[in-house]
Amino acid sequence: MLIDKINELKAEIEQLKADNAEQIEAMRIKYLSKKGQINDLMAEFRTVAADQKRELGQAINALKQAATDKINTLRECVASEDHVEADIDLTRTAYPAEVGTRHPLSIVKQEIINIFTKLGFSVAEGPEVEDDWHVFSALNFADDHPARDMQDTFFIQRNPDVLLRTHTSSVQVRVMTTQKPPIRVICPGRVYRNEAISARAHCFFHQVEGLYVDKNVSFADLKQVLQAFASEMFGSDTQIRLRPSYFPFTEPSAEMDVSCTLCHGKGCAMCKGSGWLEILGCGMVDPAVLESCGIDSKEYTGYAFGMGVERIANLKYRVNDLRLFSENDQRFLDEFEAAHN
Repeated sequence: MLIDKINELKAEIEQLKADNAEQIEAMRIKYLSKKGQINDLMAEFRTVAADQKRELGQAINALKQAATDKINTLRECVASEDHVEADIDLTRTAYPAEVGTRHPLSIVKQEIINIFTKLGFSVAEGPEVEDDWHVFSALNFADDHPARDMQDTFFIQRNPDVLLRTHTSSVQVRVMTTQKPPIRVICPGRVYRNEAISARAHCFFHQVEGLYVDKNVSFADLKQVLQAFASEMFGSDTQIRLRPSYFPFTEPSAEMDVSCTLCHGKGCAMCKGSGWLEILGCGMVDPAVLESCGIDSKEYTGYAFGMGVERIANLKYRVNDLRLFSENDQRFLDEFEAAHN
């Protein structure tokens, strides 16, 4: 009977499932097209008795509406799944990727740079593979100076004129030979020394050096900027002291100490009971250095300073082994996540 065919077709349509748009279109053609099964029921409907037409007509219309609703629902589901799949990056790892942090040396170096840029210094950089003139000769190093010895310097292919820079003072030389005073720069970068690797020394490390050349620059100007740096880096109550020293490229020269960041000058194991910690070398630029770089030493004076980034990081974070900075131990690096944030 026609009513049985309608009920069977309705049950079949209710169970329909589809994985893609092509399957849904095939269902539409099968049930709702002019040659579809529901249209075939309409042809058979014309032969039924008049007293059954009302009931069967309503049943066929309800079946057609049910088929239309089912197909529309399947279309929406497939479209929604396609959208979700389009948002999935199939190249990503199935495991959560841990977010890293900046290296402690990068954190400290950037902090040093930020302090001096606020004081009016700009950043200058130069090559790590240098020539003898920029690293030694222009900086007033004598031909027989111990720093030229193979025990201290890495030379390239036994060429005495090509070497890995031993300090970023070579960048200062490049700036002085290419720019006219006033010059106020800091020079951060990696340097190399032929030293045995231990907890206190490494064959490479990082420096930030500074240079200021202008008319009437004095040692008092140098002391003032270094006090500002120490107060900003280690705390407003930090004191500094300058001790006489010697560097070939500065005259007079000094070593700068800061009051111990752990005991605040009272004396402890970290400062060996002295209350002071050495952090950098400095001095007034030697007139011979200015002249070798093409700057009139009678008209201009200047000061320079240089510090090791590892040394500052040691004091700030109490790291007692320089090797930790270059071993890439994730456990060590994770300790600096809070410093980065």
